[in-house]
Amino acid sequence: MFSKSKINDPAPKSDADTSSTAAPSSSAPTAPKQSEFKASAPKTKPPASVLSSDLHITGNLKTTGDIQVEGTVEGDIRAHLLTIGETATIKGEVIADDVVINGRIVGRVRGLKVRLTSTARVEGDIIHKTIAIESGAHFEGSVQRQDDPLNPGAKSAPAQKPNPAS
Repeated sequence: MFSKSKINDPAPKSDADTSSTAAPSSSAPTAPKQSEFKASAPKTKPPASVLSSDLHITGNLKTTGDIQVEGTVEGDIRAHLLTIGETATIKGEVIADDVVINGRIVGRVRGLKVRLTSTARVEGDIIHKTIAIESGAHFEGSVQRQDDPLNPGAKSAPAQKPNPAS
């Protein structure tokens, strides 16, 4: 047991110093190590928020986390990962780093990665960096590739440059 505490001590010089104050020296390195270990625990990613199929939301949703929608949302949604379930209906703009569409969206979709599965129904424009459309997906609208699709001002910025010059 004593050799175990000596291994945990940062320097052997402290062993000579610890002979007069053994208890404070041995407890001091233990407390920071426990707090360091606890500090790494909150780095775990929280689970996705799930909006069940019987839920109807009127209003905008915004999070830096993940959302899985199974119900109905009338409003805009902004998230990191957005999964639209087969029973879901979204009426509004969707902005996310990663969008997986299994259900219905009426509105614009903006995402770095957009995937329409075979059960997807999209009525609106899709602005993306990468896109995948499975066979069987229904899509009405236009598809536009942009390097930064999450920034709505990216498209309007070039239009504003000629106006001040005129």
